[in-house]
Amino acid sequence: MIEHLLTYDRALFVWINSAGSSIWDPFWLVVTDKWSSLPLYLLLLLLLRRYYNWRQVLETLLVVALMILVTDQLANLFKYILVQRPRPCQEAALQDQLRMVAAYCGRYGYFSAHAASAAALASFFIRWIKHNITAAPESDSGQTSARFNKLVLGIIPALLLVWAFSLGYSRIYLGVHYPLDVLTGWFVGTALGGFVFYPVQQGIINRSVKFQKQ
Repeated sequence: MIEHLLTYDRALFVWINSAGSSIWDPFWLVVTDKWSSLPLYLLLLLLLRRYYNWRQVLETLLVVALMILVTDQLANLFKYILVQRPRPCQEAALQDQLRMVAAYCGRYGYFSAHAASAAALASFFIRWIKHNITAAPESDSGQTSARFNKLVLGIIPALLLVWAFSLGYSRIYLGVHYPLDVLTGWFVGTALGGFVFYPVQQGIINRSVKFQKQ
């Protein structure tokens, strides 16, 4: 059964990877680059500051950093010790069908740390946004603040989902991960993001000063 799953995984990889073109290659190289996500990180930082004082911002950032570190190390544990599945760009049988777009190809790929970290961040902040916007009391700024909250609740979660999906997809497109690597990364990251959020909710979000800035 596992072999059948891997066969389908390879076939899906070849279909996605071979569907690319040189026109789109630069775009997906930008998507997968770590620096291209900086505007999103800045946006999330600004949102944290809007609802938190600086102490809570720093506490939340520390928790998120630890979450990403754990996600990355868990992916490395699977890749280099537990599974050791070669990346598609390392498979001799696929070389005639592979479009290798990325400049570098690591040795093992299950599961994708890029996909897992993106999913963990998206999962955490989607929960954080929904909790804060839903729980936020009426502010002194009235309708303007209410419209802003509604805008955040409607747009940012969707933006995070598109970002996490695009980052995972880029790893397949560029030839460095199988779809199963990315799907597992999304699953693990989503679970970790939800798991980490609830202690943060109890320890930081539910304090009496949560909507006051110092």
